[in-house]
Amino acid sequence: MTAMDSPPPLSQGHPRRWLILGVILLAQLTVLLDNTVLNVAIPSLTRELDASSADVQWMISAYSLVQSGLLLTAGSAADRYGRRRLLIAGLAVFGVGSLAAGLSQTSGQLIAARAGMGVGGALLMTTTLAVVVQIFDDSERVKAIGLWSTVNSLGFAAGPLIGGVMLDHFWWGAIFLINIPVALIGLWAVARMVPESRTRLGDRPDLVGAVLSTIGMTGVVFAIISGPEHGWTSGRVLAPATVGVLVMAGFVLWELRVPHPMLDMHFFRNQRFVGAVAGAILVAFGMGGSLFLLTQHLQFVLGYEALEAGVRTAPLAATVVLLNLTGLGARLVPRLGTPATIAAGMSLLAAGLAMIALLSGGADGSYAGVFAGLVVMGAGIALAMPAMANAIMSAIPREKAGVGAGINGTLAEFGNGLGVAVLGAVLNARFFAVASVSAASLPVALAAAGSADERREITDAFASGLATSQLVGATAVFLGGMLAAALLRRAERTATAGPGDVDPAAAEPAAVAERQGGATKTL
Repeated sequence: MTAMDSPPPLSQGHPRRWLILGVILLAQLTVLLDNTVLNVAIPSLTRELDASSADVQWMISAYSLVQSGLLLTAGSAADRYGRRRLLIAGLAVFGVGSLAAGLSQTSGQLIAARAGMGVGGALLMTTTLAVVVQIFDDSERVKAIGLWSTVNSLGFAAGPLIGGVMLDHFWWGAIFLINIPVALIGLWAVARMVPESRTRLGDRPDLVGAVLSTIGMTGVVFAIISGPEHGWTSGRVLAPATVGVLVMAGFVLWELRVPHPMLDMHFFRNQRFVGAVAGAILVAFGMGGSLFLLTQHLQFVLGYEALEAGVRTAPLAATVVLLNLTGLGARLVPRLGTPATIAAGMSLLAAGLAMIALLSGGADGSYAGVFAGLVVMGAGIALAMPAMANAIMSAIPREKAGVGAGINGTLAEFGNGLGVAVLGAVLNARFFAVASVSAASLPVALAAAGSADERREITDAFASGLATSQLVGATAVFLGGMLAAALLRRAERTATAGPGDVDPAAAEPAAVAERQGGATKTL
């Protein structure tokens, strides 16, 4: 192996790394905005495109469905064919998809354009984090990933706000066309500044693994998206869920037998990796499920309009942004260690969920308790998310950075969907146990209410269900955080043990990569 074929030493970072980070975060922000920006345009789309409820559902879901299904495949392709090359491809596909979406004349055209944008989004979401891992050394990587996490939270919160502002001044297509100048600037900047890096492992790409992972993840995510609307026991949900689970099982079996797998299953024998994975799922579980239910509480119980409700969930993202920009998490990780930082963050996230449950005051409550809970949740996420993302990426060989980013993104999607499913089921069970209604949902029950007293009974029942579900989420997040921290602490003790005490499972991923003779080529 020549010096040209070796990755740069971990003690060195790229000389223009912070400028490069700014470029790729701009591209990432655009992708994240489109996860939520369409929500406020639903009335306009329904009116101007004569879209049905099913059309609107697919307009929203096509983007996240395609993106989620392709994350692992996109990450593997970035490792093999070049992370900068796939970043450029992602920007180009995303820009073309945005142009097609903005100029769509029918619901079918917009759905197809959103699916195309999802392909570009999958490429961008995996390559941005993979590039961060390549250009930052160990001493600065946590801070860089903290900024990367900040953009995740900012994109989540700013989407509805930016969409609302755009719709006040322009027609609905403008919310997509605004992506085009950003994509063009990103293409120019990435081509000029981002260094190329890629890995060549084996003679052939794992095409079978790519197909299986894409089909399997698409089936699972489709079931998660469809569950709240169609019911978790309906054939429309159970069929894709069954197909997805069976295909993912086939994917695991295939990856265990091929010499150069897309996703090395031995990673899951690494306690550091498993601990970070568990924590990442549960952070997304708590945040996604809580906000899904909280927006309903703000609208149906406290009476806010959709955009007003979106504004009132912003303190969570604002807290994450402010704390990560100050570098709090990056400073705490070296001082407290990754396990303690994650335990503290998950405890704060659980405390915030409990505060929303106990201080929101039910149907007679005010926004003050919700605000306090969101701020505490934001503080917990600001501590836990960068530490866990760094733990995941650190547990995977650098030449597999794209796959690691794909895993991280897939976990976030899975955790969000799981949170919506589980906490939504808890809320519904409590709601129907307390309220004497036969309606299928809260909006239907409120519409059918015959008197103020009946409406009051329904909102009280919903508030009770919300409190119960938030407490269940808080318990799950806290216990999961403690488990993740314990696994990470045990892995660290194993890593620092004497040569004769090293756990073979913890060292397996590195050993596999060494046996395969993988090398990262940086141009």
